[in-house]
Amino acid sequence: MLAGKLYTLEQEQSAGETGTYQVLWNAAHPVFEGHFPGRPVVPGVCMMQTIQELLERLLQKKVLLKKASQMKFLNMIDPAANPRVEIGVQYKLQDGEMKVTASLKHEALTFMKFQGIFVEA
Repeated sequence: MLAGKLYTLEQEQSAGETGTYQVLWNAAHPVFEGHFPGRPVVPGVCMMQTIQELLERLLQKKVLLKKASQMKFLNMIDPAANPRVEIGVQYKLQDGEMKVTASLKHEALTFMKFQGIFVEA
């Protein structure tokens, strides 16, 4: 949904239940015209959608968010100042659900931390 439009996947490493991805934000995307003019910020909902898309890529199946137990936005992502972000996604299967931990970072700067539960769509 957002891949190839709001962001481009530049690098991908996966092993078992863990994936590490480097994405490049598209600073020219129209979402930044309204969020916010002159001071673009990647919307939190777009960060969550990106996590979901990367989890689906890792699992090779569609998923739905069931519960977000922790969602911390620690720093804003300005797509011009920080166009490249590393996204780490880990999951553990438990009782037919996926317990997911994810983070969005650039070097020592953490933008978002997430913990929650996804189910197969």
